[in-house]
Amino acid sequence: MSRLDDILAQIETREANSTARQPWNPAHCGDVDIRIASDGTWYHEGRPFQREQLVKLFASVLRREADGHYYLLTPAEKMRIQVDDAPFVAVQLEQIPEPEPSLLFTTNLGEQVVADADHPIRVEFDPATGEPRPYIHFRDNLDALINRSVYLELVELGELFEQHGRRHLGVTSQGVRFDLGCIDE
Repeated sequence: MSRLDDILAQIETREANSTARQPWNPAHCGDVDIRIASDGTWYHEGRPFQREQLVKLFASVLRREADGHYYLLTPAEKMRIQVDDAPFVAVQLEQIPEPEPSLLFTTNLGEQVVADADHPIRVEFDPATGEPRPYIHFRDNLDALINRSVYLELVELGELFEQHGRRHLGVTSQGVRFDLGCIDE
């Protein structure tokens, strides 16, 4: 088994056993004063969490529902929290060449995801500034914002391709090409 196969098996197991994927459907208990800032910092009542293990515990029961809101979900409670952008931040990128080129992202909480058809990379652009906001779909209907340094690594790995008569920059992982944006501006 290759290193990539081992990583993919671990990710698949983690996603299959995700607490947020349990068929729990408790009633909404209200809002709790927890906020995840755009840099991935978790706050409670305005103060950053001091214990990473507590953040990881809450992150394990975090779910984004069809209404677009984020909830901490247990068998007995469903509490809405505030997320400024994405609940996670991709802070590290590793290119794994064998057995097929793959991009492995590590989040601010140490979880990993490989970009593929189920975990796509997408880039949104701020309409006012044109600044890119890159994301990778993570798990449980959640995304990770790709931080600036990791995005620059992606750009360096990018290859040009043509789409609708315009040149774009893209990266490939697990046989899927992801568009990082048009360079004809």
